[in-house]
Amino acid sequence: MQSNILIIGGNGLVGRTIARILGSRNPEVNIFIGGRKGGKSQNDLLIDVTKISTFKTIVEKNINLIVLSVNDKEDQVLRFAIENNIDYLDITKPTPDLRKAYQLAIQKKVNSRIVFSSGWMGGIVAGLVGFASKKMNTIDEVKLFVYYSVKDLAGESSAHFMAENVAKPFVNYKDNQPVSIKHFLDSEYFDFSFGIGKRQTYNFDVPDLYILNSIEKIPTVNVKMTYNSKFITWLLGAFQSIRFFNILSLKERKMIFGSSGNGDQSVFEIIIKNKSETKKISLQSLKGQAELTALSTVLHIEELLKNQFENKVYFSHQLHQPESLLKSLEDYGTINIKMDS
Repeated sequence: MQSNILIIGGNGLVGRTIARILGSRNPEVNIFIGGRKGGKSQNDLLIDVTKISTFKTIVEKNINLIVLSVNDKEDQVLRFAIENNIDYLDITKPTPDLRKAYQLAIQKKVNSRIVFSSGWMGGIVAGLVGFASKKMNTIDEVKLFVYYSVKDLAGESSAHFMAENVAKPFVNYKDNQPVSIKHFLDSEYFDFSFGIGKRQTYNFDVPDLYILNSIEKIPTVNVKMTYNSKFITWLLGAFQSIRFFNILSLKERKMIFGSSGNGDQSVFEIIIKNKSETKKISLQSLKGQAELTALSTVLHIEELLKNQFENKVYFSHQLHQPESLLKSLEDYGTINIKMDS
C-alpha cells in the first residue's frame, strides 16, 4: 500500500482540507505538505513548482503519490512525476491547461498512475452521470447548473481563474460541435433544489465540459452557474454584456472575484437527457466548495491506495465504480444527494 503522500499547495485552503480529511480517514498514511516556504515539521517540504531544483526532496522522501493543489502552468510537477514513476493526481487545472496537460501525458511512456480531476466539483460529475447512465440506454445531453455563494470560504485559485479567463471565450458542445461562448452570458432560469429556488444562471467554464464530451462522448454538454446574490449574478452578466471586463487590469479583475466569506453551502445539479427520459441528480455540500473538492480528492486517493490500477493516464471518475462513489458521497456527513427522474 502507498503510504507517503505529498500535497503540493498543502498550505492553501483546499490543500489543508485534503490533509485534514485524508488524515482523519486514513491515519496510517504519512502526509507531507509541500509549499514555497517549507515549514518547521520534517513533513513540511520546501517545494516551488517553478523551481525544479526543489523537487529532489520528493525522491529523497520516497513519495508514492503527488497531489497537486496549486497551479503549475508549465506542468513541471507532471513531467517530474512521469520521469520518476510517481503516481500523480492533479485537481487544479482550468480547462485549457487540463487539455494541454492531458495531451502531454498521453504522449509519454507512463509507468505510474497519472490522474486528472476537475477541481470545481471534485471530478465527480462524470461519475454521477455514469451512475444515471446505467438506467438509460444512451445519453444525448448533460446540463450542469452550479450554485456558488460569495459567503463561501474560498481559496484564491478560483478567484484567479475567473480573473484570468472571464474575458476569454470558451466552448460548450452542441451535437459534438464546439460552440464558442463567454462567461456570464446567455442567461437561463433554473429552479435549484435544497430550498434555493429559481435563479438566473449564466455560461460558466469548468473542465467537466471537456471531460463529458471528449472523454465520455456525450454529444451536448453545457454548464451554467449562479451566485447566491441575485444582484451580483445580474451585475456580472451586465459587465460581460458591455465588455467591461475587457478594459480592466488583471489586478482589478482579481479584486472583483476575490471575495471569501466564513462558509456557506455549495450546490450543483446535473440534468441528464436522452430522447425518451430526463434524470436529475442534485448535490449539496453544506460546508461549501473547498470541502467538496477536498473530500472528492480524498476519495480518489483512497481508490489509488486500495486498488491495483494499471500504469496509465486516467480521469478521476475512471477510478470509481459509480455505485461506490455515490455511496461514499452519501455517507459523508455534510453531503446531501437527491436523485429523481
